[in-house]
Amino acid sequence: MNITIRDRGGVKILDLKGRITLGAGEMALRQSLQEVLGEGATQIVLNLKDVTTVDSTGIGELVGSYTTTTNRGAKLKLANLPPKMQDILTMTQLITVFDVYDTEDEAVASF
Repeated sequence: MNITIRDRGGVKILDLKGRITLGAGEMALRQSLQEVLGEGATQIVLNLKDVTTVDSTGIGELVGSYTTTTNRGAKLKLANLPPKMQDILTMTQLITVFDVYDTEDEAVASF
């Protein structure tokens, strides 16, 4: 997985591209999140538009990311969920845990 980090008006955007799966995908997400939190970010959006695959480990990593961010006093929001990920989060009822937005603009404006 490739992750690009950018700043948009004080909001850190993590653009995820590829697979959030056991191994490199989930580790890349964890490391990138730790990096922005270490820099003092309190408003973070995961842009999931280019995520191609997610497995149970990837879902677990998203939950862990949410927990880590919340415990550090920051806010984590999801944007541009692919239809399959939307279905998984809905079936597991995790959709009610995350702040989910259809677009990056909506997610950024929600802070």
